[in-house]
Amino acid sequence: MTNAPRFPEEMGLSQDSSLERDAARLDACVGRLDEARKMVSSVIFGQNEAVEQTLIGILSGGHVLMVGAPGLGKSLLAHTLGKVLGLLDKRVQFTPDLMPADILGSEVLEEGADGKRAFRFIKGPVFCQLLLADEINRASPRTQSALLQAMQEREVSVAGYSHKLPEPFHVLATQNPLEQEGTYPLPEAQLDRFLLEVRLGYPDQDEERRIVTETTGRYPVRPRQVLQADDLAEAQDFVRRLPMPDRVLDTIIALCRECRPESTHMADIRDNVAWGPGTRAAQALSLACRARAMLFGRFAPSIEDIEALAVPVLRHRFGLTYGARAEGFTARGLITSALDYLQEK
Repeated sequence: MTNAPRFPEEMGLSQDSSLERDAARLDACVGRLDEARKMVSSVIFGQNEAVEQTLIGILSGGHVLMVGAPGLGKSLLAHTLGKVLGLLDKRVQFTPDLMPADILGSEVLEEGADGKRAFRFIKGPVFCQLLLADEINRASPRTQSALLQAMQEREVSVAGYSHKLPEPFHVLATQNPLEQEGTYPLPEAQLDRFLLEVRLGYPDQDEERRIVTETTGRYPVRPRQVLQADDLAEAQDFVRRLPMPDRVLDTIIALCRECRPESTHMADIRDNVAWGPGTRAAQALSLACRARAMLFGRFAPSIEDIEALAVPVLRHRFGLTYGARAEGFTARGLITSALDYLQEK
């Protein structure tokens, strides 16, 4: 990255003198992020795309929803990221009988040495820097919604008092496929709070052989801390300071509008989508593209970043009609079609 060009005007990038002054720190930050990505990949085999997208979600300052069958490494990925990034991580196993107080905390009545009674707030597991909400869709909608304020406002309200959460604060939620027994669909408002939906698939034969060999031996690979919370906060600040080319921003806005039935030019979306991604989706895609550019040592995002991240950022913000599902339409296919349409224009 040291030899990369400095925001040339002919590329349509805005000058940012503060970034110019911080170029050395930015270079060092990118180097640490690359080391962190390699460290995570040394523990999580065969899921390079999922590792990359989850890191991008955290760099963007957002929350990530990980979807996949049990046993594919979702929980291990979250724990490994907490260790490598130097974050205080906690885990909540979501079950049908889990209550909101089990996540947020509650007040208990205590009697002091002087005999006086007073309420004391006992913090729940949400008071951490990286919360693994494991199998979030096995809990009731009421308990799922208990995370909403924490995810959006970075604080919780209990008994009329607000309690701020540590910084940074990220939720990595795992979700089993909805076809499995005992699962509940997440509310649309909660889905929209997740910056990306990361899908973990089955590894190929060679990768699966490596996983079995290296994880069942006497000395399995252990993750090593690479960053500290302050380093991550600095990286997140750099992400928001990276310049956004007008062409990339216009493409992000056009893509989100093309995915809405009210403003699309595509008949497939107009006829098969009940609701499309809102403005928060455009904000999320803008931040994710910046984060991906920095993760790969570039000064500004490009159209390539949109192509790589459009599906994980937008697919959980779609509402397909019943007829569309019956005919085999998917959010991924419609997003890809919208991208192709914009590129042909």
